[in-house]
Amino acid sequence: MTQEQLKEMRDRVLHLYKFLRVADREQKIESDRQLTLSAGFWDDNTRATGILKEIKINKYWLDLFQSAKDAVEDFAVLFEFWKEGEAQEDEVIVSHRDAIKILDELEFKSTLNEPEDELHGVMVINSGAGGTESQDWAEMLLRMYRMYGEKQGWKVAEIDVQYGDGAGIKQATIEFEGEFSYGLLKAESGVHRLVRISPFDSNARRHTSFASVFVYPLVDDSIDIEVSLADLEWEFYRSGGKGGQNVNKVETAVRLKHIPSGIIVECQQSRTQGENREKALKMLKSRLYEEELRKREALKNATNSSKKKIEWGSQIRSYVFHPYKMIKDHRTDFEVGNVGPVMDGEIDDFIKAFLMSLKDEVS
Repeated sequence: MTQEQLKEMRDRVLHLYKFLRVADREQKIESDRQLTLSAGFWDDNTRATGILKEIKINKYWLDLFQSAKDAVEDFAVLFEFWKEGEAQEDEVIVSHRDAIKILDELEFKSTLNEPEDELHGVMVINSGAGGTESQDWAEMLLRMYRMYGEKQGWKVAEIDVQYGDGAGIKQATIEFEGEFSYGLLKAESGVHRLVRISPFDSNARRHTSFASVFVYPLVDDSIDIEVSLADLEWEFYRSGGKGGQNVNKVETAVRLKHIPSGIIVECQQSRTQGENREKALKMLKSRLYEEELRKREALKNATNSSKKKIEWGSQIRSYVFHPYKMIKDHRTDFEVGNVGPVMDGEIDDFIKAFLMSLKDEVS
């Protein structure tokens, strides 16, 4: 252990103090708490809920920062004792390792500091051209993301799945309900490319398949999105799929089109048309909110041509199963050779590498 290492750790704490706007958050919590004590606070339930949510969010970040700061200072004290011969080197090493781990985790979580990052995420997977090959690849991605969500402890729900004629899926919409699910999964928006020996080719030739992934935040009651009923076009149809109650019997599935934007959302999650209508409208508002976020991001990035973008129209990752095994993210050059765990949902390292690269550019 050296004095330089301690200084570096304290510099990281100072950087996080500024990046997380700790002083501003402390003031905001105090002012919001004063509001909760005012007469008539609950007269406007939406406003009151929003204020309480802000207090909770700001306290979350302050607690994380304080835990990192405390870990570094605990190490500093132990380090001084060790220099005086009053502490064991093993204790200092463990304390240093723990402090670094907490700092690393906080620096990663600090990439999720946009208001929408805390919302639930909705993912749309579309198979590319190529029929059965691409449809099978899209279903493989659906499985991968479902397993990732479950490993995170999130609730994963299929909102709409359109199955392929022979195998796989043409499109799937899934919702991830969990802490920072949108903030993490937004890193996955883009085109995903697969190279493998096709299981559908009797000549065992190598095929390249594509599928696109698009992720948007699911709005909650704290975000007000105005939608005119005159701008909506509804269509109802019988649910499709591989069987199940009400499938192909009752027109419970919903297709909703927003005429001005051309956005179309579909929902067949519930067994009643009413619940699917409500869900489809919420998803439409979420898409409109995401469109606004993209416009703001485009304006913010206009002066920085090197800025990495989160967009569905660009190829972000290649999954090569033959003639060698490798999965590589083209935005960060992060790659792994063991493809099995990744396809089983272990994609944390890819997500962290990308989000940290975004943070590095704005630091």
